[in-house]
Amino acid sequence: MSELNYLILWGVLPPLLLLFYYFHRVPNSPSLFRLLLFFALGAISGGIALILQSNFEIILGTFTNWQSIRGYLVVEIWRQLVKVAPIEETCKLATVFLPAWFFQRRYKLRRTSLFLFAIAVSLGFTAQQNCVSLLNGTESIVERLIRTPAHAMFSAPWAYAIAITVGCRIDSEDDRKLFPQAWINSIICHALVNILSSASREPSLSFLNYGLFPLLLWMFWRLEQLLRKIERKSSIILVTAKTPKHRYFQRGLILLTLILGGNAIFGLFLLARILSPLSWGEFFGSSILWFTLSRSLVNIGFGILAWGIYRYLYFSGTQYLPQKLDGLEHTEESPYSRSQETGDRSQE
Repeated sequence: MSELNYLILWGVLPPLLLLFYYFHRVPNSPSLFRLLLFFALGAISGGIALILQSNFEIILGTFTNWQSIRGYLVVEIWRQLVKVAPIEETCKLATVFLPAWFFQRRYKLRRTSLFLFAIAVSLGFTAQQNCVSLLNGTESIVERLIRTPAHAMFSAPWAYAIAITVGCRIDSEDDRKLFPQAWINSIICHALVNILSSASREPSLSFLNYGLFPLLLWMFWRLEQLLRKIERKSSIILVTAKTPKHRYFQRGLILLTLILGGNAIFGLFLLARILSPLSWGEFFGSSILWFTLSRSLVNIGFGILAWGIYRYLYFSGTQYLPQKLDGLEHTEESPYSRSQETGDRSQE
């Protein structure tokens, strides 16, 4: 396989497939050509972010010996919060906001279109990072596949903010605060994921890796919830109990679901990373097959248990939640709900 085909297959194709999924899933989505255009713009913004980060490190290197202290976790936290996450999220946001603001007056873009444009830019950004990482050999194919939806999940808060403010032309005091709040939210989530994924470099902090996939699972849930709001669908409410005691119990079940489900995915990811260097002959050895089967069954069992708890909470909400309580919980579900209601009134 040539190098170009290798990059297309493992670097570009997975983000494109995820983009096609959202294109077919969302009703009245924009044309595929427009989504692919924003996908290409996202890849360009990834290159710009890479250049900006390189220049940042060059400038920083004039003041301190940056490379000698780079391996420490405290330095990595500072690096993610000051350099990586702000630059990358700002590049993605600008790539979506500037064309959307310019064309909104002429085409009156739907909120779903603006949200999908943000997803397309994020996935294009991911494709660019995949190609760079695979070319340099800094990450394996399995690691890049796991990271495919990550940038879309990072960008969900400001994507929602763009869809509400630009798509509805709202200029209230609350909505002027929505953009910086959403941008900061994305930066913190982006930095936190990178910090947790880099914690394995220090053996004493490797336990932090067990918080990575529950966090990613929660961020995927948030992305889906915000997309439902953009589509004007009711949020999926899992905390429905009337008494504080039972509400805390349901919140505990949600946390347990995230821990079980996230670490089930983490276990399968570790298994795939262990098995990826093996040849087919080694893989079909009896000891390797037994190891693979036992680990897979354990992790799948945890995943099924997490899914069962989630379905219990979901059906509890749909069967026993009164209509009045449902409206109250819908108001409390998201910090952006106030802007959603204002946007709905403006479009009517």
